[in-house]
Formats: sequence, structure tokens, C-alpha cells
Amino acid sequence: MRLAIAHDYLTQRGGAEKVVLALAKAFPDAPIYTTLFDADGTYPEFSSMDIRPSFLNHVGPLRRNHRAALLALPPAARSVKIDADVVIASSSGWAHGFQTTGRKIVYCYSPARWLYQTDAYLGDGAGLAKRVTLALMASSLRRWDRRAAAQCDQYLAISRAVAGRINDVYGLDAAVLPAPVTLTALPDSEMETVREIEPLVREEDSYYLCVSRLLAYKNVDKVLDAFAGSGRKLVVVGRGPERDALVAKDLPNVTFLQDLSDAQMSWLYRHCRAVVAASLEDYGLTPLEGAIYGKPCAVLRWGGFLDTVVEGVTGVYFDNPDPRSIAQAVTALEEIEWDPRVIANHTSQFSEEMFSSEMRHHVDKLVQYA
Repeated sequence: MRLAIAHDYLTQRGGAEKVVLALAKAFPDAPIYTTLFDADGTYPEFSSMDIRPSFLNHVGPLRRNHRAALLALPPAARSVKIDADVVIASSSGWAHGFQTTGRKIVYCYSPARWLYQTDAYLGDGAGLAKRVTLALMASSLRRWDRRAAAQCDQYLAISRAVAGRINDVYGLDAAVLPAPVTLTALPDSEMETVREIEPLVREEDSYYLCVSRLLAYKNVDKVLDAFAGSGRKLVVVGRGPERDALVAKDLPNVTFLQDLSDAQMSWLYRHCRAVVAASLEDYGLTPLEGAIYGKPCAVLRWGGFLDTVVEGVTGVYFDNPDPRSIAQAVTALEEIEWDPRVIANHTSQFSEEMFSSEMRHHVDKLVQYA
């Protein structure tokens, strides 16, 4: 059986790209098709893989900034043709529309946010030009998007919330397959110290950790405001278009980091007090990565976090992504005596082995009934 993997664009480091790495490990002979591939911007493991980008990849500025490529992505997606018996399309907007000669399974992180959750995607700070561009393109893109979805053979959703969204947008039923936790617990000797944070750890001054792409709907600005003037230390890891505005808040108790290795992330999780996340999240991966090291979390009671966090056992919820609610949740977290072993054991149901086994099952089933 000839199998291929498809992904929207490989230009950044995030949870979706970690899923693609897990798929590549499960299906090592499968080439990976995508619109854009920036080896320097994404995980280094991709550099040794068979990556097949679209014609758009020749345009360097777009390769390094996929958000600027929005107008060019529809023709780029339509141009990708995959000759394979089965394609696993890892998608939140484009890869499900790649042309293929065989069957197609879509592993969906969400129907395109910029089409169906535009206000949340753009946030309050989006400029008029971006809003007008999306408004002009939205109608034709929705038609293309729904036609692409209708031509797929099976949808898998990353969470129950996304499965409901797939049904609402496309009228399709989707089985839920949780994304794997690919970060593994490392012994201290294999971790890599993050020098910017080392003084805090050396002085036993614990910090909270927020790991996120810096986009409007991730609500990292609300997390910063919750920590402002609190005396609590916060470390934010991630990159994105909101970074300059967040850094401009100039909070002395907040440190910004980006482009860290797994060994460095392990070190950060190992030494943090807890993970904090206020994003409108399709899944909820960072609380699970922290849980590997027995760390609790304070997260928004929304979307994918409902699948990955057990209230009072692995973390606490807050009901609204506003600074006051976040600060209250962090205070509540500090008043609970957490059991690190129970928290760590919770992650076993999200293992990479279970994810790979379930994905192979769906592929085999699709071929069997072809």
C-alpha cells in the first residue's frame, strides 16, 4: 500500500507539527506533502524527511511567513497532487483539499478558524486590511473548503469539541482520536538548561509556564495581565504575530522565549510550578506535557482542555479568559496539594503508541472496505 502524509504548511513549531512527526514515525516510508516548508522555522527532524512542498515554496518571504501567503494558498493547495493509495491529511484548513488518486483520511484540528471563527481568530487588534481581505475571500473559500471536505473518505477529530464543529460546518460525523504526547520524560542529565531561567531555578524561585503560539485567540495577553503586579514569575514560550505587542507590555516578572528544543522544554516543565493556558484551544496539549513531569495546570474551561484536564486531579479550570478569572484560578491551584504521580499517570492514555495504533486501524479499515 502506498501511503502519503499531507499537512497545511511546515513553517512553525506547534502541536500540529508534532502530530505530523508522530505520523511520520508510524509510517516511515510515507512522503510528506505540504504547501510551504521552512526547515529553519519548524522542528529539525523534518530536515531528514521526504518533504514535497508546492510551487509556492520558491517564494522565500512567504515560506518564512505563511500568514502573508493567504491569498496564494488556495491555488497552492489546489496544485498539490498526491499519487498514493491512502493519504492522511493533517489539516486545519488546506491539506484536506490536496488532490489525491486514492482514499483520504483527514485528521482535523479544526475547520478553518479564519473562515468559521473569524472574530476569535483575528482578535481585537487585527487591522482593517486583514479584515477586508478575509471578508472578500470568505465566500469563495468556504465553497472550496466544503467541496474539499465532501471529497474526503473519513474525518478524525482531535477532540470532542472539534468533532462537534466538523458536524456543524460540514454535516459529517468524525471519530475522536486524541493527539499524542510526543514529549517524553527525560532524566535531569539529558535535559538542557535554559540559561535565561536558570537564576530563578537556582534561587528556588518557582515560575508558571505558558506555552503557546502568540495569536489573538490564544489569549496570552490575558495571562500576562493576570500576572501583572502579582509577584508571580511567568515564562512564555512561543512565537507569532502578537509577540511585539505582548513584549511591549514590559512586565518585569515575565520572560519570553522561543524556538526551544525538546530537551530545553523538558527542563522548563521539570522546574515550573504549573502550566497556565487561556486559549480557545482545539485540543489541550501543553497541560499534558506538563503532566508528564507531575505539574498541575490552570486552564480555560473550553474546547479541547475538557478532554485533557481532570478537574481537581490534574488541574483547575477558570470559566472566562479574563485576567481576574485567571488570577483566581492560579490562587486556587496554589491552595491544593497535588499528587505528581497521579498527574503523570494521567498521560498514559495519550501515548504516541496508542495514537499510532489507532491511526493504523483507521487506515486498514478504510482500505479493507474500499
